[in-house]
Amino acid sequence: MTTGVFTPPPKPTTRQHLDRWSFQTLRWSSVLLITTVWTSAALFGLYILAYYASALYEGKMVRWNQVLPRLYEPSTTAATTGIGLHFAAGGIILVLGSIQLVDGIRVRFPAVHRWLGRVYVLACLLTAIGGLTFILLKGTIGGAAMNIGFALYGLLMLVSAVATYRYAVLGDINRHRAWSLRLYALAIGSWLYRIDYGFWVMLTDGLGHNNTFSGPFDRFMAFFFYLPNLLVVELFVRAGHRHVAPIARFLASFVLLFVTTFLLVGTYYFTLYYWGPAIVNWVTGAEQVLGQPGH
Repeated sequence: MTTGVFTPPPKPTTRQHLDRWSFQTLRWSSVLLITTVWTSAALFGLYILAYYASALYEGKMVRWNQVLPRLYEPSTTAATTGIGLHFAAGGIILVLGSIQLVDGIRVRFPAVHRWLGRVYVLACLLTAIGGLTFILLKGTIGGAAMNIGFALYGLLMLVSAVATYRYAVLGDINRHRAWSLRLYALAIGSWLYRIDYGFWVMLTDGLGHNNTFSGPFDRFMAFFFYLPNLLVVELFVRAGHRHVAPIARFLASFVLLFVTTFLLVGTYYFTLYYWGPAIVNWVTGAEQVLGQPGH
């Protein structure tokens, strides 16, 4: 039997401490953001189903025109079918999307994750196809800027949905996860569109917005409701790499916390005054009030 001098393991360096803290900060800030987004997006998804599906069921399709005129016109059946498909599938992806990001479900119930993922990707494809069909056949109320902005949004969703499914089938988990995050960032775009407009109207009394959605702010919003989402996702994906400096992760965490605060305030406001009443009316069978903000 031999004996030797015990050599204690080296103490963690300052860089190692910062790495650990930055990863933990990024993880918890991302969990908080995902929880906030899931709650808010799920409420909005229920609102879409409650407000627009109930209009179809009750035969009051004119309700679709309350915020974006000309969504429903009896003479444009194909375009109306496209936007109706967009609404129905859009409600589904807002409810299911965040479930797919829950680690516990993905790890403990992989079969559930896969089947919900198939439904989710299909709903994303139908949402994009429905919206693109409407734009192609009828065009948006906002003219060229809104047509281009919304069409690009639909095309990006198509590409992201196909890539998400493709890399899942190939077993490339890292790329699958990155593309699923991009797809989710696009899927919540229609929800953020309302949040952004709600804050803008509340803070500026609608500066740059008009009833034909052709004002300066309207043209800006035709792209803003989804492009920053993709930038946040890229920041999150790149910040999670091992070679990234801790300060970059701390900065990414700060951005995520700022976005979370913004969404919490917006969710409270919209749920209190718009989404909540519509959902309650749907559940109780009460008359829906015209004039609530929709798609």
